[in-house]
Amino acid sequence: QVQLVESGGGLVQAGGSMRLSCAASGRVASINTMGWYRQNPGKQRELVATITSTGTTNYADSVKDRFTISRDNAKNTVYLQMNTVKPEDTAVYYCNADRILYYSGAYGSRSWAYNHWGQGTQVTVSS
Repeated sequence: QVQLVESGGGLVQAGGSMRLSCAASGRVASINTMGWYRQNPGKQRELVATITSTGTTNYADSVKDRFTISRDNAKNTVYLQMNTVKPEDTAVYYCNADRILYYSGAYGSRSWAYNHWGQGTQVTVSS
């Protein structure tokens, strides 16, 4: 029905920059809050940043002043600009949408998807 597809991960040197993108596919009408989370093996998934549909942002202390989250509502896409990356930023980064309104079926019925996750993209920062 709807999917969140991340792109932009890979290998980057410490001090460098990387931009992640996450696009919602399907017949999406609107998305509430979108965000980025990250996880390393054996650890809990942690918040990186979130952004509401009106542009209010929230960041983890560890990434403030280095990362910037933004979104393009017309494209149903959220971005994460990562600057001055550190080895400790290495993780699988997941995109999340807390509530997606979309149309499904032949008659375009309105449906909701809650707490929807992308498949994740690996970011590796080398020292």
